[in-house]
Amino acid sequence: MTDRGVPDPAIPTEAIISAAREVGDAALGQWRHLRGGGDLDQWSKADQSLVCEVDIETDRRLKAMLGAIDPEAGWLSEETADRSDRLARDRIWCVDPIDGTRDFLRGREGWAVSIALIDRGAPVFGVLYAPARDELWMAQSGRGASRNGAPVQAGDRAILTGARVPAAQLPKVDMDLTMVHQPNSIALRMAMVAADEADLVATLRWGFEWDIAAAALIVHEAGARVTDAFGQHLRFNTPRAQAFGVIASTPGIHGAVVDRLSERARSLAG
Repeated sequence: MTDRGVPDPAIPTEAIISAAREVGDAALGQWRHLRGGGDLDQWSKADQSLVCEVDIETDRRLKAMLGAIDPEAGWLSEETADRSDRLARDRIWCVDPIDGTRDFLRGREGWAVSIALIDRGAPVFGVLYAPARDELWMAQSGRGASRNGAPVQAGDRAILTGARVPAAQLPKVDMDLTMVHQPNSIALRMAMVAADEADLVATLRWGFEWDIAAAALIVHEAGARVTDAFGQHLRFNTPRAQAFGVIASTPGIHGAVVDRLSERARSLAG
């Protein structure tokens, strides 16, 4: 990921945060309804990922609110059919209305609203709102990252063995790592690295930009490294809107992570 280096004071941060809170609090009400035994319409997509009516409604509301904040910005979201005209825009909104839908539907807390503002291929502002956890994460390019207003800073671990990884299980080759709690939201798992609650998050699959855009900026601004699975910097608003894998880690172990994953990454990327 590249650092544009110059903070943009013109970014309407409070309006973006307000939009995240408004839709997140509405989703929280539906989440509590589910936990209390209520029902929501839900179904599986072609890739077998789950989606529910709250994903769709949150996406619709965010598109209207963020579009009013910056009408010139393009739109890229998990729950909206992609349009190629976004590629001609300098700025886009990159949104996952409910990241961690499985946890949402199971009544677990590991889900968040994820919003990033992308400017010329790089995130310049990102917010993760996880209302069930009472957490608001944010970062602005060149201005650091925070959780609930308090600055967060990644750890300084320099040895891969023993590194903390949010996971439910580990392959045998990675049994020297230490498992910690794993929220379903990949963005929240990455944010754990930013807050020194984990040392490493890595995926080895094609993933979409909306899954990681806001979290990538939070990780970067907290002083950690974030790349694709091959150690290459991440770019956003690309034609496919995808990258192969993500690595978010403390700077001291990033090279070792890339080395360990390189053969697996090459075989899986195709």
